[in-house]
Amino acid sequence: MHICFVTETYWPEINGVAMTMQRLVEGMLERGHQVSLVRPRQQTYDRPGCCEQPHTILVTGMLVPGYRGIHIGLPGGGKLLQSWKNETPDVLYVATEGPLGWSALKAAKKRGIPVLSGFHTNFHSYAEHYRLGVLQKFILGYLRRFHNDTNGTLVPNMKLANTLGSLGFANVSVLERGVDSQRFHPRHRCQQLRQGWDAADDDPVYLYVGRVAAEKNIALAIEAFRHAHRQNPCARFVVVGDGPLYDTLQKENPDIIFCGMQTGKALARYYAAADIFLFPSETETFGNVTLEAMASGLAVVAYDYAAAQLHISDRVTGLLPKFGDRQAFIADTIDALQHTRSDRGVRLLAREHAESIGWHRIYDRFESLLLDSVVETLNQPQVA
Repeated sequence: MHICFVTETYWPEINGVAMTMQRLVEGMLERGHQVSLVRPRQQTYDRPGCCEQPHTILVTGMLVPGYRGIHIGLPGGGKLLQSWKNETPDVLYVATEGPLGWSALKAAKKRGIPVLSGFHTNFHSYAEHYRLGVLQKFILGYLRRFHNDTNGTLVPNMKLANTLGSLGFANVSVLERGVDSQRFHPRHRCQQLRQGWDAADDDPVYLYVGRVAAEKNIALAIEAFRHAHRQNPCARFVVVGDGPLYDTLQKENPDIIFCGMQTGKALARYYAAADIFLFPSETETFGNVTLEAMASGLAVVAYDYAAAQLHISDRVTGLLPKFGDRQAFIADTIDALQHTRSDRGVRLLAREHAESIGWHRIYDRFESLLLDSVVETLNQPQVA
């Protein structure tokens, strides 16, 4: 099967969509499928020979305001139709709903190619964090039209599937996420990093990994840490990531350790060197960092939805404050201190759970959904 992936963002850009796309591409290649990738040109990363595997079609992109390093693809339907003259994909997976995704969808419909779409980002929820609340209804309407024009939409959890269904999205299916529990592992704990943070062995280190942006609710993580710090003045807070609030928050919080963007082995060490993971975001479709923190053996504090709701049992494999309850999040952040002591039950059980949710079962499900779309299209009556 020839699978064509269309996305505005891809590795080595760092975000949940890019990571998930890289995993799905790798999984389909491992299964022997022919894979092609359509994405914007990454001026920072693209080098000669970078697009050999998978075969990559590059389109023109433009930077997204406020999101350094992220490009949005401009329409590329004509280029895709030309490319598909020689070799037509059996199915498309369109991960992003921007101009590139829209043009790819229209081009695929002209060629009779089935299309599955992914709902990876709550763009309509982001609007209120950027003073664009008046556009929220318009954005939701656009997303609904886009996804309903495809054969089906894939989301990472059933709660989101039900929510989108109630909003008029059709043919929504669940494709969960996995975690690489060997890449993210407690064995990568780095005492040198902790020493650099002035953290002794028994000092609790809080960690946030993700976009340093308003829609991630990072201000609550800082507030919760302040409360915990009053309980234990030896506590430290480490922020890994970049974003529009980075410079401002770094200036306002000189005692917090801002480490910028980290990737690969370095990121795994940052996770494992910490003790408690704070993730107060209320806009996730999933939240891959939750699983990465669990795999690294951290006590995770995250709202009871998305990845946390799926994979954390409260006070067993993490701490689950009620969604949107700021005071509960702060209280659980303080309670998490006990899980950095000799009783490491939550952390050990989080690690054990992460070991059970590898990517291979996700690949099986994705492959099956793609094949179902191909068969469905082949069985449709042809219009004369």
